[in-house]
Amino acid sequence: MPDARTLPGARTAPRRSGGPAGSPTNRAWRAALPLALLCLPPSALGGDGNAGGLGPGPAGDHAGPTIEPPAERRWTGFYLGGHLGYGWGRASSFASDLASPDFTSSSATLGGGVQGGYGLELPSRLVLGVEADVSFPNFLQNGLISSATGSQGTVTQSIDCLGTVRGRIGYGWDRSLAYATGGFAWSSVHFTDMPGAGDAVDDAVRFAPGWAAGAGLAMAIDGRWTVRLEYLFAHFGRTSVSFPTGVEAASSNAVHVLRVGLDWEFSRAGAGPSPEPAGAAASPSNGSEPRWSIHGQATLVGQGYPSFRSPYQGANSLSGEAQFAATVSATAFVGVRLWEGAELYFNPELMQGFGLSAVHGVASFPNGEAQKSDFPIPRFNVARIYLSQTFGFGGEKEPVPDGPNQIAGERDVSRLTVTVGKFSTTDFFLLNAYAGGPRTEFLSWNIYGSGSYDQTMDKLSWTWGALLELNQKDWAVRAGYFLLPVESNSNTFDTHVPQGQYMAEGEWRYALASLRGKVLVTAWLNRGNIGSYSASLAQPVTTPGYPDIALTRQQRTNYGFVAGVEQEIAEDLGVFARASWSPGLVEIMGWTDCDVSLSLGAAWRGAAWGRPRDTVGVAGVIEGLSSAARDYFAAGGLGILIGDGRLSYRPEALLEAYYSYSPWPWAWATLDYQLVVDPGYNAARGPVNVFSVRLHAGF
Repeated sequence: MPDARTLPGARTAPRRSGGPAGSPTNRAWRAALPLALLCLPPSALGGDGNAGGLGPGPAGDHAGPTIEPPAERRWTGFYLGGHLGYGWGRASSFASDLASPDFTSSSATLGGGVQGGYGLELPSRLVLGVEADVSFPNFLQNGLISSATGSQGTVTQSIDCLGTVRGRIGYGWDRSLAYATGGFAWSSVHFTDMPGAGDAVDDAVRFAPGWAAGAGLAMAIDGRWTVRLEYLFAHFGRTSVSFPTGVEAASSNAVHVLRVGLDWEFSRAGAGPSPEPAGAAASPSNGSEPRWSIHGQATLVGQGYPSFRSPYQGANSLSGEAQFAATVSATAFVGVRLWEGAELYFNPELMQGFGLSAVHGVASFPNGEAQKSDFPIPRFNVARIYLSQTFGFGGEKEPVPDGPNQIAGERDVSRLTVTVGKFSTTDFFLLNAYAGGPRTEFLSWNIYGSGSYDQTMDKLSWTWGALLELNQKDWAVRAGYFLLPVESNSNTFDTHVPQGQYMAEGEWRYALASLRGKVLVTAWLNRGNIGSYSASLAQPVTTPGYPDIALTRQQRTNYGFVAGVEQEIAEDLGVFARASWSPGLVEIMGWTDCDVSLSLGAAWRGAAWGRPRDTVGVAGVIEGLSSAARDYFAAGGLGILIGDGRLSYRPEALLEAYYSYSPWPWAWATLDYQLVVDPGYNAARGPVNVFSVRLHAGF
């Protein structure tokens, strides 16, 4: 996918923000289908990759689905895909310590998952098949089906995941299939008792068998992609548990699900070869702009370190004991052109795993794929859903290759774009070609991120907002307004305008001896329910949890600036630098505890040693706290990521180096090393040697 270095006036496509999140990724690989896409063969994925954000790969950018003219469709072959839907149901529950132990409850949630199967179309057009699927609840509802408080505590029941193995029978037309389905169903029911036998929560997981039945309609949207609308009803038998407290609980559940799915067909008879070479339909030169863009990614990061010097620990410390943690993400990025200049993008995502010490202890946290919410079981989220409208001013035009969150076509270099919806602010601001995101490049938050910029987000990286971008050949300006959490590190947003985050950015693109470069200057301002460091320290020392910053929250303002530069040194070698600053008088709302930072780095693609898709990256960041923040953390205060209970202050420094190996155009394996000096700005702790392995697949 092009960026400001490869197309005059071009904007990089949204990336997955790290850390939390989101965030955030290399602009050519933020796309997705669920976890199962790792199983696709290279011939199915096609296209070529960009191995490190250094411009297009040697064989070009990824090609999207090739649109075929209508042709007779035969529904024979294997398929694999993902789905999202809305589920609602009723549970019949029991808790022994209630005055009326038997009760019923209703619940509803969004969810998503993966499916796969095989179909056989008979000469009569009767279609027989078998399918298996598994679904996971939205991370906010977390599958909750009932909660009841009795004489000994609160018992909750939730569904961690559910699945089916079903037969299908239907009738196929040229491009559509109507079917009925039914078979075995199962669910994983999670019971909790709080408080448990001790101070902690007692929990238990039970397997619940059942049955499912439903019907659906599938329609082909091109040679190998089909979309479906499906209804399922599932009933799960009664399961029970006895807690150590003596409380007994049980439940049975009935669930209705209405869902939309997208399938990739491996070997449909009648699908036929593409009428043009891969990517031809995505070229604006063929006289017809495609309407759809479908891409996918899956990323696994395993990360750990040996034990290190840790004379004391606080609530938000990185544990001094050796540990290992892993995260997995999979995203489906679907785009559709609605009318001239208007594009709608929808990015459902599955996430699972844990960050080291539950994402605590290092301000520049070493895994950008680690969420601030831990997920032992995969959870579903709509990462992005937004509409962009572009108004062209005529004159010079530029091609737009198909890519993640970018539909192939052609656009005016001189243009105004309006974007509204849910996304990450760093999808459009603070873009960097060499340190764009943790899925293919640097993993450390403040190397791919921007230090003291307090990015507004939920615990997974995303927010709601709107922005304007005016683009010209050599420069661009953009400005936006975004919702701010109701309080620090929260999943709930404050919708009371004018509270929120305001951003403005200027971008200047230039060339030095034909080597391209870019300068970014960004300003931001937060207005919301924000706590004060000095007000926290002014509390009586007898205050429970002193200093408790939550008790000081009121309407306050925070602001800051970021300056960045990136420069080609050679065709396959680039360097970058970022500096950030904020006054550091109040708590951080979304990103990480940092008031000043400076990062430097370089990325070198491997054409020189015969591996043009491989990349070597080396970067470092040093960051610090304001005097007010130092006093707050020294007194035992807690931030979003740090808080050792006391503090021997010294700036935190981190060095990161990685090698990304690409055996195929759609796959990368990365070895990453990070040295963290004075983690959490604490000279009494560390250093820490963090080793990581990353596997990434994208198309």
